[in-house]
Amino acid sequence: MNDWDKIAIKNIKTAPQPPEGYIRLSGPLEHDNIVNGDGLRAIIWTQGCPNHCKGCQNPETWDYNSGVLIKIEDILEELKKIPGQTGLTFCGGEPFVQPKACREISEYVRKELGWDVWSFSGFKYEQIKEAGGEAWEFLKSLDALIDGPFILSQKDLSLKFRGSKNQRILHLEHGTGKILSME
Repeated sequence: MNDWDKIAIKNIKTAPQPPEGYIRLSGPLEHDNIVNGDGLRAIIWTQGCPNHCKGCQNPETWDYNSGVLIKIEDILEELKKIPGQTGLTFCGGEPFVQPKACREISEYVRKELGWDVWSFSGFKYEQIKEAGGEAWEFLKSLDALIDGPFILSQKDLSLKFRGSKNQRILHLEHGTGKILSME
């Protein structure tokens, strides 16, 4: 394990958490999105990110104390009212620094709304798996993960759902986190 992996795992495990029953968002829920996953999607923009990728399109989401603290039940009520969506995508910020809140929302939309669930992460799958705990439980609730930090020198606007060549789209087995396929 290299130093970056050790730092990433520590960042996953030690990120400040919102109070029980809340999630910290960087902005309002989005809907009818077609660029952050397959189909018509609702988007949750999480707040807080330790990665600080050079060239990040959302540096305003880095601060753990910015954004808005929202009750998860209010998010669920809002999601129920959005017609025509086929999925939910977590964007950021970094969703894996609020894994418990994200998992609660993920499990709800899958069970109650029948949507698939994707997440972006600046962490790699292997780092999330090694960190375990709530982060791994959140990952197991997903259908797809787009992983890896944005690397400005590998920026490629022709890639589907990704910003840089190092990032992967991992299609996952719901409930286990097993990688079924990779793009």
